Order: sequence, then structure tokens, then C-alpha cells
Amino acid sequence: MSGPPLLELEGVSASYGPYRALFDVSLSVGAGSALALVGVNGAGKSTVARVVSGLVPVTSGRIRFDGVDITRRPAYEIARMGLTHVTEGRSVFSSLTVEENLTLSFRQALGRREVPAALERAYGAFPRLGQRRAQSAGTLSGGEQRMLALARVLVVRQKLLVVDELSFGLAPVMVDEVYAALGQVLSAGTSLLIIEQHVDRALHFADAVVVLSKGRVVYDGTVEGAESRLSELVLGRVEQ
Repeated sequence: MSGPPLLELEGVSASYGPYRALFDVSLSVGAGSALALVGVNGAGKSTVARVVSGLVPVTSGRIRFDGVDITRRPAYEIARMGLTHVTEGRSVFSSLTVEENLTLSFRQALGRREVPAALERAYGAFPRLGQRRAQSAGTLSGGEQRMLALARVLVVRQKLLVVDELSFGLAPVMVDEVYAALGQVLSAGTSLLIIEQHVDRALHFADAVVVLSKGRVVYDGTVEGAESRLSELVLGRVEQ
């Protein structure tokens, strides 16, 4: 059940130089709920994630997070408020071991005393990382590096996770592990904004769906209402 709005975008537009990427986008993510943001490549999905996290400036419109206007706040302030943007790709220190990567992140986010418990949660959610805890991150497979990058943020409780192409570069068995961990995060009360190439995965977790086409919202509603028309909506042939 979706709670009161935690994240709200009202008429948000954004540009990369002369190229306008978003046109009057409005959407909301309820507290304790998950919103799937879907569309073809170039539809503006990742731009929404970057705008929300403060990485791309808004040219018009307003963004509120947890009741606070964050429209022009810097990214580090937004992150401190409890909004984490999990970007596409890998973000690990290749010369450090798996455990050193996790310890560094957990110590900064939680403090020294909480590190052992956080490590236990990380290895419980991702047993593969526990098996490789003493291995240098740079020698992991691409999928395992992606898993390590995700573990660093999924274990730390946030108000909202914005996850961009969560399963990118992962083998199917790893995707299952990652989404199992994501389910635990959602059950613990963290809200999710999911941008995912595997639409069926995103819809499985979502309470609502927003479809983008050419930088505009063409559907904003229930999963059930979108499923039968998803192909035409994603391809941009129907706008409403």
C-alpha cells in the first residue's frame, strides 16, 4: 500500500546544454512503496534519476523530498537527507578487497561500531561476496563488481533508493540474488524508484508505473492498467 508522497516532481523540465531531455514531468513515489519508471532508451529515464539526486539541474518545475523543496540543492545535501542514487555500472575500489570496500563504505555511513553488523547483513544478502571477502575487487567478474557496488548501498538504510538499470551486466542467477536483496530493502520500509531494462522485474516490485516517451510522461497509473498496453505505451504510440 502506497503511503503519503515521499518524492514529488511537479512539471519538471531539464536540459543538457541545448538539448532538452525532460518536458514537464510530474510523478510521485509514496513512502514505503515502489515506482517503476520505464521507457525505451533515450526516453529520459536516467535523466529523471539524475535530476532527483541533484546531478542534473532543473530548468523549470519543482522537486520535493520528504516535504522539503530540493529543486536546486546540491547532490551531497540530497544524499544526506536519505536519498541514494544507485547509478548504472560499477563503482568499486579495485585495489581493495571485497571486505575493505564494504568496510570503507559502512564506516563512513554508519560509524565504526556498526560495521560488523553491516558486513553480516551484506554477506547474508549476497553470499557470493562472503565467499570472496578477501579477494581484490579488481579481480572479480563484472557481475560480481556490480553486486559489490550494490551491497555497499543496499545494506545501509535509506528513505529512498533510486536504482538505475539494477540488473545491468549481471547473469540471470545474479539478478535473482540482487532482486531478492532489493525485496528485503522494500520490506524494511525503504521506498524505491526503479529504472530497469527488464520491465517484468520492475513491475513485479512496483505499486505504480510511469512510462516516459521522448522526455514526456505518457502513462502514470497502476501496474494492472499498464500491463496490457505496455508495448504501445513504451513505443510512444499512445499518449494520455
